[in-house]
Amino acid sequence: MATSPMLDDSARTISEVAARLDRLPVGPWHRRVVALMGIGTYFNFFEVGLGSLLVTLVPAVWVTATLAKALVIGSAFAGELLGALFLAPLSDRFGRRKMFQVNLLAYSGLSVLCIFAPGLAVFVALRVLVGIGLGAELVLVDTYLSELVPARRRGRLLGVAYFIGWLALPTSALLAAFLPHTLLGMQSWRWLLLFSALGALVVWFTRRRITESPRWLAARGSRAEALAAVANIEATVPGDLPSIVEHKMVPTGEASRPRLLRRPLLGRTVLACVIWACQTIGVLGFSSIAPLVLVHKGFSVVHSLAFTAVGACGYPFGAALTVWIIERFQRKSVLVVSSVLVAVSGAVFGLASTGWLIMVAGLALNVSNVVMGNVSHSYTPELFPTAARTTAAGRTYSLSRLVSAVFPFVTLPVLYAVGAGPLFTVCAALILVMSVSVAVFGPRTNSRQLDTI
Repeated sequence: MATSPMLDDSARTISEVAARLDRLPVGPWHRRVVALMGIGTYFNFFEVGLGSLLVTLVPAVWVTATLAKALVIGSAFAGELLGALFLAPLSDRFGRRKMFQVNLLAYSGLSVLCIFAPGLAVFVALRVLVGIGLGAELVLVDTYLSELVPARRRGRLLGVAYFIGWLALPTSALLAAFLPHTLLGMQSWRWLLLFSALGALVVWFTRRRITESPRWLAARGSRAEALAAVANIEATVPGDLPSIVEHKMVPTGEASRPRLLRRPLLGRTVLACVIWACQTIGVLGFSSIAPLVLVHKGFSVVHSLAFTAVGACGYPFGAALTVWIIERFQRKSVLVVSSVLVAVSGAVFGLASTGWLIMVAGLALNVSNVVMGNVSHSYTPELFPTAARTTAAGRTYSLSRLVSAVFPFVTLPVLYAVGAGPLFTVCAALILVMSVSVAVFGPRTNSRQLDTI
C-alpha cells in the first residue's frame, strides 16, 4: 500500500523536531518546566495520600461500616479511572497544554466543594469528581516531559519532577498526625482538602504559558508551529547550540494514529497494562490500607498515624534514589529489581507484629515503591508513538486507578477475615508477575529517541 505524502512529511517533521530537542543541553528552561510539572505532581500526590488518611479523620459516624471505609478510600481512585480513560486521551486531540489547564481547574474547584460536604454520600460523590481531574494529571506530566526533554536525560528529569511530587506523602501524613482535630472552628480534614485545592489553583496560574509539545504539533501535521515551538526553546539556550547529531527517521506510517490493540503495539499495550495493574498493588494498594492494617494489628489510631508518617519518610528517599539510578541502569532492569523488593518488604510488613520491624519494613516498602512507581511513569510513555502516547499511557494507567478503587473493597473484608500476613503475601505474588513480564518482554529505552524505540 502506498504511503501518504502527508504521513511522510509528518514523520520527517517528528524526526527533525526530535533531533533538535535531543541536542539541547539541560538549562534553565528545562528546569523551570520540570519544577512546574513537579509542583503539580506534588498536589496530585497530596490528594492521593489523603485517601487512606481521611478514613481516620472524617467524622466517625460516616465510617462505622467496612463499606463506608472502602468508599472513602476508593472514591478518588474511581474518579481517576474515568479521568485517565476519558480526560487524558483528549490531549492527543486538543494538545497537552490545554488539557493541563482543564484538569487542574477541575480538581481544584471540586476539592473546595468537598470541604463543605454535609455527609458521607455527598463527600464520596465529590471525591469521585475530584479524581477525574487527578487521573489526567500524572499521565499528562509523563507524556509532556518525555516529549520535551533530551533523550539522554529523559528518565532523570522525570524523576526530579516526581521527587518533588513524592514530598507530598510525608507532608500529608505528618499534617494528618499532628494537626489539631479542630483548628479555628474547622476540622483538620477540611483544612487538608483546602490546602490541596489552593495549591492546585496556584499551579494552574503558573502553567498558563507553558509551551505546547513540539512533538505533538508535528504529529498532527502542524510543521510550522512545531518548528516555531522548538525555535522558542532553542532561544532560551545561551551561546552556540550544539550541532544536530545523526538521528533515525520515524518509520513511515507511524506518524499516523496507531491502534493500541493491533500489531505492532498490541504487545506493548498488554505489557503496560500488566505494569500498571500489578505495580499499583504496591504503590497505592499497600499504602492505602496501611493505617487500617496497623489498627487491625492492635495499634491505636494515634500510633497508626505515627507509624504511617515515619514510613512516609521513605518516599523522598526513594525519589532521590530514582534520580540517581534511572539513567545509570536500564529502566527495565530497575523496574524488575524494585518490584521484587516491593514484594519482599510488603510481605514482611503484613506478617510483622513488632513496632520496630513494622517501621523498618514500611520504610523499605515505601522506598522501593517510589522507585518502582517513578520508573513506571518514565517507562510507559517511551513504549508508544507520539500520535497516541497520551491515549496509550492514559488507558493503560487507568488500570492502576481501577485496581486502586477496587482494592479496599476486596482487601478490607479479607484483612478482617484472615489478617494482614496472608493478604500481603498474595499481593506480593501478583507484583512478582509484573517483574517477570518486564524482564522477559520489556524493551530497552535509555537514551533512545522517542518514536524509534
